[in-house]
Amino acid sequence: MAATEGEAKPKRPQQVYSLIVEVGRKEGDGLPPKATGAALLCYASGVDEAEAVRETVAILKEADLSPLEVQGLGTLDERLKAGDEIDEAEQALMQRALEENSVIVAEMTPFFD
Repeated sequence: MAATEGEAKPKRPQQVYSLIVEVGRKEGDGLPPKATGAALLCYASGVDEAEAVRETVAILKEADLSPLEVQGLGTLDERLKAGDEIDEAEQALMQRALEENSVIVAEMTPFFD
């Protein structure tokens, strides 16, 4: 049954998604001088993974980074069900991303040739 005019659609809850974002080089990106790029572990809130990815890419571009590829790892529940070990500090960052409706870069691993 579709919502009629004046009726509010049920709001989908925000969830936090873990994403690995590969970035290339761009002037002013803040990566180490000899790095060829980096992998970023991000926690991003969204009503679905696609929204979390869009928000993450937009924020990284604003930060003068050059996102090349995004890999979704899933929500906290999905990762725990898959057997991932997620410590309290990581879970606290995920909770912060949810509460602030934000994107948090938790880890950066530069690539070198």
